[in-house]
Amino acid sequence: MLQISKKLIIDENQKPVAVIIPIEEFKKIEQILEDYGLAKLIEESEKEEILNYEEAIEFYKSLKDVGN
Repeated sequence: MLQISKKLIIDENQKPVAVIIPIEEFKKIEQILEDYGLAKLIEESEKEEILNYEEAIEFYKSLKDVGN
């Protein structure tokens, strides 16, 4: 498990309102979240229909037509 060094910022009522973490730990958290999101996207796409080459070209052309 990733250890996170954090400092709390509190308001006038002594309630936490923000957290400060070192930039290197933030980058690690960001990478973990991106990896997780990519893994989920791959997992979801495995359930989708696989197109052959011709179908993929037609699908790509239809996307280009929608953008114009």
